[in-house]
Amino acid sequence: MNWITKIIKAGEKIKSAIHKRATKEDVANSDWASCCKGPILKKDLEENLWVCPECNKHHRIKPKQRFDIFFGKNNYEIFKTPIPKDDPLNWKDTKSYKDRLRGARKKTGMDCAMMVVCGSVNNIKITAVASDFDFLGASMAAAEGEAFLYGIQHAIENQTPFLCFSSGGGMRMMESLISLSQMTRTTLAINELKDKNLPYLVCMTDPTAGGITASYAMLGDVNIAESDHALIAFAGARVIQGTVKEELPEGFQKSSYVQKTGFVDLIVDRKDLSEKIGTLLSILLKKNSVISTEENETTKDTQSLSKIA
Repeated sequence: MNWITKIIKAGEKIKSAIHKRATKEDVANSDWASCCKGPILKKDLEENLWVCPECNKHHRIKPKQRFDIFFGKNNYEIFKTPIPKDDPLNWKDTKSYKDRLRGARKKTGMDCAMMVVCGSVNNIKITAVASDFDFLGASMAAAEGEAFLYGIQHAIENQTPFLCFSSGGGMRMMESLISLSQMTRTTLAINELKDKNLPYLVCMTDPTAGGITASYAMLGDVNIAESDHALIAFAGARVIQGTVKEELPEGFQKSSYVQKTGFVDLIVDRKDLSEKIGTLLSILLKKNSVISTEENETTKDTQSLSKIA
């Protein structure tokens, strides 16, 4: 007996029976989430920074949740970034692009997939950007490009390091070459930041893929991955396997594997990000001396971070 026959009563149509199952909206509004051992209360996950205590899976979080964890609750300024004209190409597939944008804005409460803020860690002011995967898969389009450039410009004008929490599946197909041009624009902006001797740090979260990986996510002075199970890729694993015609290594495109191949410098759990990034910036900016006054020597952890920096 399969799951369909289990839920269908005598004389009941399959379509009407399936419609009674939980919708995506029901799941989103539920008090429960799913992880390694089945259902887990969302409040328990939230208390553990949305990380499963059993398997250490780092569940996806909103930009505001991320900044609350990183800077402290509401201890940062959110910027209003420029929003270009919607749907410049009048795109339509199963529904219009404008309708998709309206739905994404209603769902996330954001004007675009990127949020730009400024806060402090270790008494160092940091300009930061993070993406919301619920906004069309955190894909990159003109509005996101403007947000990223706004953040870079703020960092340059205020002489702050720039921190990018990358996430998303790549460039947004609904804006075609306009979207692809954001790869060039963000790269040029990062080069301008580096010309001013300001640090650019990237924390790659799950998932970071496509044109995002091929542009701003791989240009950090230090490339960090959030947890050892974050997906970091360009093309999909099945596409690569079909091209090379052989089995891929275990854990292929997971951050622990990507670190071994040299694309990631450091893997850090969510709870430690603020401390580690604060220490890295102290080293890079030569601020807030990390030398022990008692033993006049750095800790093993700081020595390791100094080597990476």
